[in-house]
Amino acid sequence: MVRRMLGRGLAVALSALAMVVGGCGVDARADAANGIATFLDAVRRGDQPAFEAALDRPALRSDLRDQLTALGRANGVDVNGGPSDFALDRMITPEAFRLVEAHTGQALPMAPTAAQVALSMALRDPNHACVQDLGKARCLLSFAKQNGVWRLVGMPATDLKVEMLPEPAKKRP
Repeated sequence: MVRRMLGRGLAVALSALAMVVGGCGVDARADAANGIATFLDAVRRGDQPAFEAALDRPALRSDLRDQLTALGRANGVDVNGGPSDFALDRMITPEAFRLVEAHTGQALPMAPTAAQVALSMALRDPNHACVQDLGKARCLLSFAKQNGVWRLVGMPATDLKVEMLPEPAKKRP
């Protein structure tokens, strides 16, 4: 009888633990979606101070430098040290991003909501999230949670076009 009670108690404890751990994932996902939506709103408004607050410029420079250095080497060009910080900073501005609707390619009149961001976001772990290219596993924007704030830490070095809204479902005849 004691053995049965311990078995049931263990099952209840494991179920409760699974619910707590699962709940943390939901909170991290919502938190990431909110942080990313805030960043995208700063991009849409061209708000430089809010944009700066939502990115990790040294990490982003490093990511872009690595990509551009690899691209150069692949094309037979090897520049010692890679692109300068000045050149990289010219790529890291709100104007470098375009937020468009996936099915029309038109600029979004409003920044996507956290719920819309969540549709194209992959949570890598509680502190790393990625906005994916719709229909593909390619990561367009990488974010990391640092000191309680989600910040942009990675992006493609070329041709950045973020499509945030999925194509509407087609009506059947």
